[in-house]
Amino acid sequence: MMTYKLTVFEQDGEKILEESFQAANDDSAKEIGGKMLEEKNFQDKTHRCASPAGKLILFHS
Repeated sequence: MMTYKLTVFEQDGEKILEESFQAANDDSAKEIGGKMLEEKNFQDKTHRCASPAGKLILFHS
């Protein structure tokens, strides 16, 4: 398992969420991150999900 980081921002740049989670691979992380965004109703906010290597798995601005 690898640790991924999901971060969500307001339009003014304020960080409103920063959570780490475990996933087996990038595809699983994309699915888990998307579900987390939906649960918190943040899917339309600026967000990013990064892999341990710094690769962007999810991104929305």
